[in-house]
Amino acid sequence: MSNPYLDLVAAHDKLLQTAGPLFSSLDGLNVPQPPALPANAPVVMIFAPHPDDECIIGALPLRLGREAGFKVVNVAVTQGSNLKRQPERWTELKNACDLLGWELCETIPGGLMSVGTKTRDADPTAWAEKVDAIARLIEEYQPAVCVFPHDNDYHSAHIGTHYLVIDALAKVGHRCVLGLSEFWRQMDTPNALIATGNADTADLIAALACHVGEVERNPYHLRLPGWMADNVRRGAEVCGGQGAAAPTFSFGTIYKVAQFDGRAIVETGQKYTIAADGDIKAVLA
Repeated sequence: MSNPYLDLVAAHDKLLQTAGPLFSSLDGLNVPQPPALPANAPVVMIFAPHPDDECIIGALPLRLGREAGFKVVNVAVTQGSNLKRQPERWTELKNACDLLGWELCETIPGGLMSVGTKTRDADPTAWAEKVDAIARLIEEYQPAVCVFPHDNDYHSAHIGTHYLVIDALAKVGHRCVLGLSEFWRQMDTPNALIATGNADTADLIAALACHVGEVERNPYHLRLPGWMADNVRRGAEVCGGQGAAAPTFSFGTIYKVAQFDGRAIVETGQKYTIAADGDIKAVLA
């Protein structure tokens, strides 16, 4: 008897080895019209260390925007370290945000540079200027929810972005819900598994495929569903509790949902497993 899982593995392999379409423009794509939101609509801000992170960690903001009437604002903390590629990356990023119906803003022209704990520790003057740039945006948008990497997400710019946003929130004394994300390194104690249905997951992948220059060298947009499927495996217990029943949905993203009380992160002790048809506003409670 041949291995009955060989066809399954072969199908996965074929999908991962077949180049999917990339979108250097949005021509021919069904780009949704941004919803008409009231002037006082709550805001969720994504602080993306690099162009493309907004898609990878975007499940929670996407659902808050589509299901709970939030205005989604993506802050491009940096625009990459390759100065020659920055204009192209900005165009790619704009396409990705337009496809998802998100507003895009930059920190300073060209984005911040040297966003890392080395700068924070060794050059407090330069760090304070970066904090001021983020603080101005927080004061302008008054976000109800901020989404950004956790403090040990391996990449120096991801870790730096964490401390940059925390320092800016404290400088302003802003209170909000936090959605701490992971990608390069898993969190020890996440508490939220946020599902995305097939349509939302496909939209995140299509937006990631707008970052043409990045995914041409490494087609990680094709691997995003595998990562999100594994999030469900892991999140079943680390977010739902040891021995918890496994969710039946296929794709999810893991976060730590906490509060910022104007000075520091306050963990809530709550756990969230929110299916695609569940109430996404539960994370705000």
